[in-house]
Amino acid sequence: MGGDALIPFWKRLKRSGAQIEAVATDMGPAYISAVRVHLPEATLVFDHFHIIKLFIEKLTKLHRDLQREAENGLGEPVLKGIR
Repeated sequence: MGGDALIPFWKRLKRSGAQIEAVATDMGPAYISAVRVHLPEATLVFDHFHIIKLFIEKLTKLHRDLQREAENGLGEPVLKGIR
């Protein structure tokens, strides 16, 4: 489903006169863009699941990078089990 699929929704929302203060969404660029275009005054709130998922991905990458750096050719799992 592309952004065009939501055009009827945005039209109905505008006609309703609803006063939207905040919109909860994931961090997909298409969602962020759509909210910014159609509800520029609304506060964007990212959902907990996606924030934690992003944090864990970054932490895992850091751990792997540190592990490779710490091994320094020894081939031993220097940081194994510290996460």
